[in-house]
Amino acid sequence: MVSIMAYEYKEFHFKKDIKKIVALNIRKYRKEKGLTQEQLALYTDRSFEFIRRIESEQGKRGFSVDTLWRIATVLEVPLDKFFEDNESSK
Repeated sequence: MVSIMAYEYKEFHFKKDIKKIVALNIRKYRKEKGLTQEQLALYTDRSFEFIRRIESEQGKRGFSVDTLWRIATVLEVPLDKFFEDNESSK
């Protein structure tokens, strides 16, 4: 006997600019911590150019969960803080 599960349709609203939001928050928390891009690159074992592109292209550059975890660890910021849209709350 095959069991068929019925699912209720649920609509989700995803932010299209989430990469930009994360990038802006990385920059914000890095500056609050008083670190340069070079220091963040060194502490996260990533290149300066990679960190610079994450921030300067406002999130057009993708990166891994591992990289975000390293950045969050170095900046001592909970991961969920990087996803907060501070622009829309102004």
